[in-house]
Amino acid sequence: MQKYNVNRDAPTNAWVFQVWASFVLSVSATTVGILNLPVDSWVKGYMGMGVLFSVGSTLSLAKTTRDIHESKRLTSRVDEAKLEKILAEHDPFKK
Repeated sequence: MQKYNVNRDAPTNAWVFQVWASFVLSVSATTVGILNLPVDSWVKGYMGMGVLFSVGSTLSLAKTTRDIHESKRLTSRVDEAKLEKILAEHDPFKK
């Protein structure tokens, strides 16, 4: 039976840092841009709510996509294990 390395897809520390840095930078730059717009406060508030909603829905979409991918991998592993068990028990020369 094949052994799986559970951590083979684990992100490196450099990748995690880059992802967090780009997230913080993008949200900060957008916030500064909205605050410096020459418009009324209610327009700034509306745009800020839009940014927060977009960030929240993007995180939810990423989590959902990851969960679907992981569930398919788990199902595939279970099916593969069942197939390997059947093949191991099968003896073509058995009468």
